[in-house]
Amino acid sequence: MPPSSLMPPTPVLQTPRLVLRPVRSKDAPVIQRRFPRWEVVRWLNAKIPWPYPADGAAAYVAACLEEMAKGKKSHWAIIPKSGPADLIGIIDLWPDDGVSRSQRGFWLDPEFHGKGLMTEAAERVTQYALCDLGWPHLWLTNAQENHPSRRIKEKQGARLVDLMIGDHVGGRGPEMVWLLSREDWLARGAKT
Repeated sequence: MPPSSLMPPTPVLQTPRLVLRPVRSKDAPVIQRRFPRWEVVRWLNAKIPWPYPADGAAAYVAACLEEMAKGKKSHWAIIPKSGPADLIGIIDLWPDDGVSRSQRGFWLDPEFHGKGLMTEAAERVTQYALCDLGWPHLWLTNAQENHPSRRIKEKQGARLVDLMIGDHVGGRGPEMVWLLSREDWLARGAKT
């Protein structure tokens, strides 16, 4: 994607078990309750304040709404169809700016880890990016020690293309850079 590309309005996406809907203002209290846990934030970008402030989720949601309004990013709340009725995590997507080598981010409440929910959400957002939007690829990153995030990228057919030093909430450390091309994603049997 050229650096000037804008995101269209964030659509509602569905999977067999999830509804991915745009983040909204009233999500802030749920995010404030679910997000500020060390096992969630330790591998995320060091820009996230830690300890997480009492108004952290409100500020985050305001930034998400502004980014969506300006076409900079899409931010989805991850809602299980079988409950609970509120979000259990967030997944984001943004165009390739030609510099950052990162286009998708996510987090999930640890209570819901190990059930394949984030893989399912990542598959649907990848389908949206590569098929609906027609992007040729996605750049993806994760802290090297974040094994669950790494496994999602491997399952999707991403190729490890670089290892660099990244700044995470838990400190500086190795960060893996992946490239997921539309062809590689489709070749491994993605559903479109």
